[in-house]
Amino acid sequence: MDVALYTHLEMLDHRPGEWHPERPERLSSVLGALSESDLKLDRREAPLIARADLELAHRGAYVQAVIDSAPTQGMLQLDDDTYMSAGSLNAALRAAGGVVEAARDVAAGRIERAFCAVRPPGHHAEPALPMGFCIFSNVALAARAAQLEGLQRVAVVDFDVHHGNGTQAALGGREDLFFASVQQWPMWPGSGHPSEVAPSNIRNAVVPANAPRELWRREFEGLLTHVDAFAPDLILISAGFDAHARDPIGDSSQNLEAEDFAWATRAIMSLARTHSRGRVVSSLEGGYDLEALGRSALAHVQALSQG
Repeated sequence: MDVALYTHLEMLDHRPGEWHPERPERLSSVLGALSESDLKLDRREAPLIARADLELAHRGAYVQAVIDSAPTQGMLQLDDDTYMSAGSLNAALRAAGGVVEAARDVAAGRIERAFCAVRPPGHHAEPALPMGFCIFSNVALAARAAQLEGLQRVAVVDFDVHHGNGTQAALGGREDLFFASVQQWPMWPGSGHPSEVAPSNIRNAVVPANAPRELWRREFEGLLTHVDAFAPDLILISAGFDAHARDPIGDSSQNLEAEDFAWATRAIMSLARTHSRGRVVSSLEGGYDLEALGRSALAHVQALSQG
């Protein structure tokens, strides 16, 4: 089955610094791997998100502050890890806009599944705080937008090596939304351990450093039992590939390969076929070794395309 690909070359203009791991080449490596494959992708341009849509998951004052402070030249440091260059605002608006547009297109029945090759990523951005390379909470915004289009129950599955603290902050406590995340522990940002007090619509799982791949898969399967019980109308994926064995941010500590991400995607697709008529929207999060990122994203999208 064809997968819709939402992206935009303006996202290459987000340039947080030559030294920064979240560099434009990440997007190029993903798009290059997809274009060189035999996948039939319905490529669509990610639009600039509307201001009102940003406020589905962010406080209005935060949105305005980001817009007002966006540099027209030079660099602005938002926190220890998050920077904006002259092209960053439009890149962030298109990253959020692409994921929201994909969710709306799926909700309206125009497509069944999508992959959003976007940057900057989003799952660390909280309702009033940029964090961890992230400016806007792309997937959380898409979850709320899908509900406004009539899909009542939306689940987010996050398999980045880091906890999706921003998505959890945006969705926590909403009974018609569900967030499931697997991450390394201990690991920045220091949240997401199952022992932490969290709203009932949140499920977190952790895997220690240098764990065998089989343990990661068992923890992921355990998470999916909760997604299964939630019975979503749509599944959104925060697809981070920094748990790959080659990744410099994950520090080779999760030992995953491209096939593990394909396996996880097939498991999600099985639930989607059961509960949500196959409706899935995936959004790129982490992944910082260019070769591993390209291979992993390709394996992920190939699994999405399987019926």
